[in-house]
Amino acid sequence: MNITSRRRTPHRSEDAERFDLAALLPPPPVPGLDPDRERLLKVALLRKATSAESTGGLGSRVPRPRRRLVRVMVPAVACALAVGGVVVVNLPDTSGRGSGAVADGRTRSVPEAVQLLDRIALAAGDGKQPSVRADQFVYIESRVAYAGQSAWGGPVTMPPAHTRQVWLAADGSRPGLLREEGEPDSLLGADGPVGHLDGRGATPRPGTLDGGPSIDNPTHEYVASLPTDPDALLKLIRDETRGEGRGADQRAFTAIGDLLAETWAPPKVGAALYKAAAKIPGVTVVRAATDASGREGVAVARTAHGQQTQWVFDRTTYAFLGERTVLTEAGDAGPAGTVVGTSAVLAKAAVDRAGDKPVPTTA
Repeated sequence: MNITSRRRTPHRSEDAERFDLAALLPPPPVPGLDPDRERLLKVALLRKATSAESTGGLGSRVPRPRRRLVRVMVPAVACALAVGGVVVVNLPDTSGRGSGAVADGRTRSVPEAVQLLDRIALAAGDGKQPSVRADQFVYIESRVAYAGQSAWGGPVTMPPAHTRQVWLAADGSRPGLLREEGEPDSLLGADGPVGHLDGRGATPRPGTLDGGPSIDNPTHEYVASLPTDPDALLKLIRDETRGEGRGADQRAFTAIGDLLAETWAPPKVGAALYKAAAKIPGVTVVRAATDASGREGVAVARTAHGQQTQWVFDRTTYAFLGERTVLTEAGDAGPAGTVVGTSAVLAKAAVDRAGDKPVPTTA
């Protein structure tokens, strides 16, 4: 007699049956995090990412050679998502390249510079909102050094770094001030203030004779009004810097660097600037770079016309530290690797008058 055997199902308890039935029901809704809890989670994830990198990711210190560049050849892909109040950070794999999911379940490489800029944008978006009144000045103090070359050519000479202080009227209605160590003070926008009439019989309002604020001539109010959508912001930057030479991508990268160094952007605008930079082709990572005050960090960089511009960031907080420009090709000015410009941002604050120093805060 042909008998077909089958595995016998053991007797199941009522609790097990209820568990199976419960599994068929949709999952209960998960409440979103309140803003304070979400901010704490972001900080914790950033710290975790920094700790993970100490074993070989972006934050790891590498031996000389001093610069290790990773070429970026594809458009930016965001790797930090906020889903249901939970922040998910896509960390790099052990090779440092990282990966991102695609619709068909496969993975694709995510450029290292994009991952780094996404983390920097996340940290910037959690920064403190600058409190600047329209009648105040934005004060920025930095250390800078720029190489000089004689009229007859030859290798450039890098002087010691010196203090640079800038006061810029928040609304652009009054002249600013530039003070550099060893140099006489210079007025900025000295063609004003002037009175503008909005109509016959109107009360004159303060202003200047220039064409108004722009990416190349920003005021604090202008920077605060910039788009927070990275695509719209990058388009605006490209449009306003068109025709200035150096190539569209390098112009955009340079303009963003200038805004980072000598303006005080609100958190959402700052985050958008970094995300816009991630969309510029040719952006790379330099794993070890030093600013003008000697602070060592990781850098986002772009090379054009024989020079590499580096934005240096703190490895732990991802705060912007400063910039550095390095020759990438040997020439009359010097060998490849020669530093021809460096800066370090030391302070940003709001003051009432040009020439005033911010009042030190006490612990």
